[in-house]
Amino acid sequence: MVEMIIATTEVQDINSFSRLEFLKEVYETIWVFAPSFTLVLGITIDVLVIVWLEREISAGIQQRIGPEYASPLGILQALADGTKLLFKESLLPSRGNTRLFSIGPSIAVISILLSYSVIPFSYHLVLADLNIGVFLWIGVSSIAPIGLLMSGYGSNNKYSFLGGLRAAAQSISYEIPLTLCVLSISLRAIRLSNSSSTVDIVGAQSKYGFWGWNLWRQPIGFIVFLISSLAECERLPFDLPEAEEELVAGYQTEYSGIKFGLFYVASYLNLLVSSLFVTVLYLGGWDLSIPYIFVPELFEINKADGIFGMTIGIFITLAKTYLFLVIPITTRWTLPRLRMDQLLNLGWKFLLPISLGNLLLTTSFQLLSL
Repeated sequence: MVEMIIATTEVQDINSFSRLEFLKEVYETIWVFAPSFTLVLGITIDVLVIVWLEREISAGIQQRIGPEYASPLGILQALADGTKLLFKESLLPSRGNTRLFSIGPSIAVISILLSYSVIPFSYHLVLADLNIGVFLWIGVSSIAPIGLLMSGYGSNNKYSFLGGLRAAAQSISYEIPLTLCVLSISLRAIRLSNSSSTVDIVGAQSKYGFWGWNLWRQPIGFIVFLISSLAECERLPFDLPEAEEELVAGYQTEYSGIKFGLFYVASYLNLLVSSLFVTVLYLGGWDLSIPYIFVPELFEINKADGIFGMTIGIFITLAKTYLFLVIPITTRWTLPRLRMDQLLNLGWKFLLPISLGNLLLTTSFQLLSL
């Protein structure tokens, strides 16, 4: 009888231990994926906010009312549009390459989402703090035009194919000056910390306060980066791949339902990631460096640690990002579209030589300061 009780107790201990081990494995799995899920959730909310912000700003510029029916101030209008696209029928071209047609939008979205993994939203609040973080963004984002080209080719439509070719040509033309501008900034970060990590780039700017921002040290590079990022995002005046007067809707012509929605989301994801990188590379990132003579008490915020410091860092990063977003949004409703030859001439004949000269000038100053 005693032996049976001991055996039963041992079985219960083994079962409870197995349950604990199982719960521990589940907890570890959730903990591994929690940062990624949190980042995706935050990005989704940011995209909804940007869509609403663009509609409100465009309505103000054009003296319209803007969205007002879907919830107060039309805040949920973007969510309503997304829900509508989700339940619409997704059509496939009868004579097109359905495999390329279906894969194209996914490649465009995934390549842009991967770029968010190297963006620091606060001090060491980054999914992957890599030594080559900023160049990883450039490498990964260059995959997106391949998805657009696949979509255009898979549609079996001359307008779609021309739109895909335009997207590839435009991306190649403006990626080179953009990379040269990033390289100019990385040289300083490499000299100070032997790394081109996005966290180290922000750290190099915060050492010298407000006047240490790369905006003041690289004004030419900032202007070239701004123009190149607008072209990479295919925003007006650079939206030639989907010029409705010439190509119906470009590479999106044959798409409907959720696949069309993916292209729509990809454009805003690209706009957000470009604005975040402007904040990190040129505007000091999470660092609240304003001239000391104005509000001296706010300088103590940068020294805050823990959850409070992390929250303040996220707020400062997003505040700078949204302030910068006013520029591309206003530009869209202000400037006319360029012709294709004007777009290529601007990239190859003007921005490329200027960015090369800026890189040579930066390198010369770095060598003289050694």
